[in-house]
Amino acid sequence: MRKNIVAGNWKMNMDLETGIQLFNEIQQLLKEEVNGDQEVIICSPYIHLSSLSQLVNPNTNLSIGAQNCHQADSGAFTGEVSASIIASTGAAYVIIGHSERRLYFSESNSLLAQKLDTVLKNGMAPIFCVGETLEQRNNETYFEVIKEQLTEASFHLQGVEYRKMVLAYEPVWAIGTGLTASPEQAQEIHSFIRGLLADKYNQDLANNMTILYGGSCNPKNASELFAKSDIDGGLIGGASLKARDFVDIIKALNE
Repeated sequence: MRKNIVAGNWKMNMDLETGIQLFNEIQQLLKEEVNGDQEVIICSPYIHLSSLSQLVNPNTNLSIGAQNCHQADSGAFTGEVSASIIASTGAAYVIIGHSERRLYFSESNSLLAQKLDTVLKNGMAPIFCVGETLEQRNNETYFEVIKEQLTEASFHLQGVEYRKMVLAYEPVWAIGTGLTASPEQAQEIHSFIRGLLADKYNQDLANNMTILYGGSCNPKNASELFAKSDIDGGLIGGASLKARDFVDIIKALNE
């Protein structure tokens, strides 16, 4: 059985004090209102990781993740953070290949392959993102784009490694724009991704891979998105910065 997951990506928001306050609010609401076996992941800025890891209630299905890492284990890379450093904070996940990293920092599929390797080597699980731009959606090349992203960055992994990952489909045109892929559009891509995994590895791996939807998911549309058979939760951006909205999205997984 694949995991149901809601991951919050705080991006470059929240200073340490306000981040701790938000985390405590989320954790309290989870305790009071949420039943189920879903996992919740908070992907915070680097400076929060150690503090948040220490605040996690061990009786909850709550984990901490980073938003990126450097591909090297260590070295003279001023300002960068390695997977081993992230792992030492208690974090269990790292987002790799977010569309903002691809766009603003020109991260290629070959670079992302290295990042996936270093995250896995350090005992954490990558949340690997794929998705198309508005231009690619409109010119109907999105299937080819997503296949290329998966193939070039992740299909060098053995099946036993791949099973440790989480995938996230994020239509780039729906991030921070207020636009959202329709449940049918999202389901189409999630099903397509699962088919690619079955072709490359096997049907069992495909059936058990958690694939999240990320693209302006909010409390109003979460239930309809999560009701689709191949959507296993969400990678949440803006709505994860409000405890009430984020927990309402998590609750939608149990409806």
